[in-house]
Amino acid sequence: MTALALAAGVGCGVGFILVVLGLRGTSPKPERVSTRRPGEREAELRRIAISAAVGLIVALATRWPVGGVLAGVLVASWKGLFGQKAAANGEVERIEAIAAWTEMLRDTMAAAAGLEQAIAATAPVAPKPIAPQVRALGARLESRESTLAEALTLFAQELADPTADLVIASLVLAAERRARNLGSLLGALASSAREDAAMRMRVEAGRSGVRTSARIITIFSIALAGVLAVLQHKFLEPYDTPQGQLVLVFIGCVFGIGFFWLGKMGRYTSPERFLTGLRRPAVGAP
Repeated sequence: MTALALAAGVGCGVGFILVVLGLRGTSPKPERVSTRRPGEREAELRRIAISAAVGLIVALATRWPVGGVLAGVLVASWKGLFGQKAAANGEVERIEAIAAWTEMLRDTMAAAAGLEQAIAATAPVAPKPIAPQVRALGARLESRESTLAEALTLFAQELADPTADLVIASLVLAAERRARNLGSLLGALASSAREDAAMRMRVEAGRSGVRTSARIITIFSIALAGVLAVLQHKFLEPYDTPQGQLVLVFIGCVFGIGFFWLGKMGRYTSPERFLTGLRRPAVGAP
């Protein structure tokens, strides 16, 4: 009866909040542009499938529905909470690749080549982290399915990187207004990008200790819970009741907040992009 009363109270509170939000109304949200890079959606679907399988196994093994849900959520959010190092290394490699490609454009244009010709010449030898996007840009220009400015807009959406936005903005301005000092501007942007990459590497080196501590605390907590569930299940028998499951929800929320803050302490906040909200031009549009 206590569990039912608590569930009824939570339901009434959620219903009251929904009624208030319905009476207030919501303003229409602006159109959102997807910033997912190729392959991210497939990786996310695989992660969801793995987390669902792990949650089902834990729920069947422990007979705790809440335990299965918590295990699935932990697996699904593991990369976001404790995978910052790999993500940060990937961002640094992408920034360095953008700087190298920018220097390629500058050097190619210095040999009396136009911007479109420079992009076509650098597409086959673009750095690996951005090679697919640069090749797609070169193919798009070669097929004449869009103008240079439109192709660069699509290129910015595919890269979804704030450093790339600076370079692409200068290229769009040069394509539309025939800028004369584009070479020196590209050189300055490349130098700035390399300085940004070096700064991020120093920041990541300083935060490695925080990430290691967070990973040790998380693994120790999960291992302790697993050992108790397998070897000393009698110690955890109170969680077999509905009231115990509600208590487990509270404990899981507390641990989740702690894991979130541990992960946030080691996360680098990238600057926001400014080439956002641009509409994707239709293929063959005038």
